[in-house]
Amino acid sequence: MFWMSRNRSGSAPRHRVRRLLALWLLVLLVAWIAVGTYHGNKALPPGMSVAKPMQSVEQLGFLADYSYVDPSGRRHVDQRIFDRILELIEGAERLVVMDMFLFNDFAGDVKGPNMRALSTEVANALIKKKRGSPEMPVILITDPINTLYGSLDVELLERMRQAGVEVVMTRLRPLRDSNPAWSGVWRICCQWFGNSSSGGWLPNPVGDQKVTLRGVLGMLNFKANHRKTLVVDAGDDWVGLVTSGNPHDASSAHSNIAIEFSGAAALDLLETERAVVAFSAPDLQWPDAAGLVGQKAGDRDPSLAPFAKLQVLTEAEIRQAVLTALALAEPGDLVDLAMFYFAHRDIMRALKVAHLRGVRLRVLMDPNKGAFGRKKSGVPNRPVGWELHDAGIPVRWCDTHGEQCHDKLVLVRAKNGRAELIAGSANYTRRNLDDFNLETNVRLVADPGHRAIADAAAYFERRWNNRPGQSYSVPYEHYADQGRLRYWQYRFMEFTGLSTF
Repeated sequence: MFWMSRNRSGSAPRHRVRRLLALWLLVLLVAWIAVGTYHGNKALPPGMSVAKPMQSVEQLGFLADYSYVDPSGRRHVDQRIFDRILELIEGAERLVVMDMFLFNDFAGDVKGPNMRALSTEVANALIKKKRGSPEMPVILITDPINTLYGSLDVELLERMRQAGVEVVMTRLRPLRDSNPAWSGVWRICCQWFGNSSSGGWLPNPVGDQKVTLRGVLGMLNFKANHRKTLVVDAGDDWVGLVTSGNPHDASSAHSNIAIEFSGAAALDLLETERAVVAFSAPDLQWPDAAGLVGQKAGDRDPSLAPFAKLQVLTEAEIRQAVLTALALAEPGDLVDLAMFYFAHRDIMRALKVAHLRGVRLRVLMDPNKGAFGRKKSGVPNRPVGWELHDAGIPVRWCDTHGEQCHDKLVLVRAKNGRAELIAGSANYTRRNLDDFNLETNVRLVADPGHRAIADAAAYFERRWNNRPGQSYSVPYEHYADQGRLRYWQYRFMEFTGLSTF
């Protein structure tokens, strides 16, 4: 009896401990779900996800960086975008505002074939401009991935700061969480500890330097300021440029696109960048755009040039513009899409519906076979390519050899003479188009004979059809992947946010 009494009395504390532990686990589970749900759906900071007004433009151009291989398999590049960016920075006299996602020399071998020290070239141009005009605002907005979320002191960024360039590191916490399964945990346990650049011990996923555990945990949130923009003055006018390219050494052989434009739309672009600085560096004195507007900005006669109107779009407004353009496409219209990552289900459905009603479609994608020397599985583009091909939509793959097909555009040419081009930083994925990442695209509506539209069309034709001795793309069969496991892997990763695309 005594033994039985002791056994019963001993089990009671253990039972209470188990109940208390279960209660705490339940509290943590509820907190994880609540935090993940809230931060995945909370209100965006002011000025995000906007569609600016359509603006008349006169000075307007389409730029492209090409990459192709010759019959011997040797890679060649024809670069124009960053040459033009360097010209625009050099010519500025009143203001330079640049927003670039990747701005570093991680993993880049500038001695390799066709590679270029883009980060150093652009940094030197910004430093030179600031030293030559100390009173002139020179502002660089970038993403924390360039310091691996506080793990690294980056000499390139520090040199710019010391020269007086305002380097704004985007605060990502106010943005929505695209990977709530992890971000719910991270916000509860890890976000409070900051980071240290004094030395890490883990391999760097994007470079050679060791990084901290806190940096790696921050990276797993998979969120970014993914914009790639430039605004400068040019004489009495203002020039904006929106691109898919980064001043990133390891990306310097990629194919990319850009649209350059002047006038009031450039000031709209400047205003979207002010919104990022407002929550990332609220103490920074932002230039007064009203006081800087030249006499020509927004005051041109559109009759002096072929019809063209341009609109600045950010975040989910990009998705809405693409879906609207596809919905309005009529039988016989031609839609060309070139994309680095394509996974968004709404756009997939819109393409299929357009195809069924007689719209002529062509889709050119990166095969997702490698990134900065690391082999990739082909997800999401190869499963997406299978779905498009199975629906009867023509698909080709970029013929990449170490570089990436980093273009992001859709071009609609209607039988009635209307042309529409939507291009910029955004991949067609949930993370890029559903108000998680920061993104900037422009929407251009113009006569089909407008130089920018004609150049964009020529760019696509060149890549789709190849040229004698120049291979830009290969048929669908070259990278065809009809594995159902990989298809459902992509669908799961896209739905949950447990992915890098």
